[in-house]
Amino acid sequence: MILTVTLNTALDITHRVPSLRPGSSHRVTEVAERPGGKGVNAARVLAALGHEVTVTGFAGGTTGRILRERLTEVPGLVDALVPVSGTTRRIVTVLDERSGGTTRLDEPGPTVDHAEWSAFQEVYEDLLTSASAVALCGSLPPGVPVGAYAGLVRTARAAGVPVLLDTSGAALRRGVAGRPDILKPNAGELAELTGFHEPLRAAQDARRRGARTVVASLGAEGLLALGPEGHWHAAPPSRLDGNPTGAGDSAVAGLLSALVEHRPWPDRLARATALSAATVLSPTAGDFDRRAYEELLGTVTVTEEASAA
Repeated sequence: MILTVTLNTALDITHRVPSLRPGSSHRVTEVAERPGGKGVNAARVLAALGHEVTVTGFAGGTTGRILRERLTEVPGLVDALVPVSGTTRRIVTVLDERSGGTTRLDEPGPTVDHAEWSAFQEVYEDLLTSASAVALCGSLPPGVPVGAYAGLVRTARAAGVPVLLDTSGAALRRGVAGRPDILKPNAGELAELTGFHEPLRAAQDARRRGARTVVASLGAEGLLALGPEGHWHAAPPSRLDGNPTGAGDSAVAGLLSALVEHRPWPDRLARATALSAATVLSPTAGDFDRRAYEELLGTVTVTEEASAA
């Protein structure tokens, strides 16, 4: 079983409009609603790939109830979310059909009290006993300690479970000190963490801060990976136009699925890159186009670079 942790789950609501004009009224042509948050998005992709996956984190209020109802619609996914008294946040995305651009409104999430945080930690430790890998994903809701991810990383490592960390800001700065097996930032998050804007140099610095392997999303340029096993760059066959929402979460799913299948790093990166690209091409934000994924998988270029670890 693969475990994904989303402390700040969300109900994703996407509105499609012909053309977004700030300050104007709009007629919405389509509305999509689904459970979200980075770890939930990764879990949905993992389940679609045929893996047993469990989601945990927090859910509460009417929004949380809707989110949990929608999770039951995903085959192969187990809900182990911990209830909270507050209300799960919503993420509202407006998709401009003319330009393909998106505008997002992210709510902060419920405030988690000490008893709820303690209850989650007990659930997490119990789930680790049957997990083959764990992903810690997304922002921290109010009330959760800023060093939460560092502690969760250490707990997974003590249980012998490989752990991937995908977060940003202060949670990333503190979390990397827990020494995650895989750190999966995008280029901006990596630069914010290290102060270096050149991806390779930034990845080297992130490893010095505690990450065993760094896999950085470089947008249209693919993925950079740096770790004790080597240094690679993976890229799709061409630049792709579409909606990048959820592409990084699909990359997380690709990395974890290939990890538990004991695939070598080039295969992990090829899968992650193909899934990320297929998510950009999907007509629904955050889902992946399976046909595009299968076609892209054989065309991703993975190049081993001279060691710089």
